[in-house]
Parts: sequence; structure tokens; C-alpha cells
Amino acid sequence: MEIERKFIIQKEQLPPHLDKYPHNELEQAYIITEPVLRIRKKNSHYILTYKGQGLMKREEVEFSLSQEAYEKLLTKTEGNIITKTRYQIPEQCGLTIELDIFSGLFTGLYLAEIEFPNEETALSYQPPAWFGKDVTNEITFHNSNLSQMEKSEILKLITELNQ
Repeated sequence: MEIERKFIIQKEQLPPHLDKYPHNELEQAYIITEPVLRIRKKNSHYILTYKGQGLMKREEVEFSLSQEAYEKLLTKTEGNIITKTRYQIPEQCGLTIELDIFSGLFTGLYLAEIEFPNEETALSYQPPAWFGKDVTNEITFHNSNLSQMEKSEILKLITELNQ
């Protein structure tokens, strides 16, 4: 079970010296979006992920893939391929902030996610001052939804977020 909250981050609010934090290069695409069946390249690892329905809390199961299987499945995906760098920033309360800096079609989009051990911790979490709007319950910011947007919709979303 995945329990997470998601926040918009403004470029001006990004923490300094991000390269000092562990980070991964991610590429992901969607075979289907309801339920979510996603493939992801994480550096040199390949993963197939199933995600159930929900916003803050939903089922998530991951399976390892070979590079060959990933490349074959990539031809079966629909929509945009999402690319981003994910930074793991330790949080004072023992949690980890996963800061996504998107690239490609989504350059200018910055999101932070925090996974929690239970709903009580998630609901009582007080985000740091550099976090922007909580978009946990806004389906627009699910990567599966972003992957299905038209280029004009992406541009409009990013422009509105950066005003």
C-alpha cells in the first residue's frame, strides 16, 4: 500500500545544492492509466508497476523487468513519456522528501512527494516552508494523468503554476 502526499514547488523555492542529495534519473510511460500499469527506467533498472485507484492511499505493486522487456513494452505505451530527476531529501521527522524536477515536455514542473507509514502520519504531516500548494487530492498531478495531456495543456499548466 502506498500512502503519499504531493506538493507543488516553485522554482524559486527549490533547496540549494540539490546535487549533494542522492538522486535518480527516471523515465516512465503508461501502458494503461485505469488501473495504472506503468513502466519505469530508474537509472539502469527497469520496473513494471501496478497502481490501484485512489489519491493519497492506493495499492502499489512493483516487478523487475529486463532492459529488453522494458524496450518492448515501451512500444505499447500511450501518451507522453515522462522524464525527471528525483532527489531524495531527508526530512527532520525521519521521512524522505522525493523532489521531482521534470524535464522534456514537462520542463518547469516541480513536485515533492512524501511517502508515509500510515494515514495518521500523512494527515498530521506539516510540510516545510519551501513547499507550495498541497495537490494530493488533485488528479491532474498524478503522473498517469500528466502522461495523457496534450502539449498545449502541459504548456498551459506549467505557465499557470509559474505565474
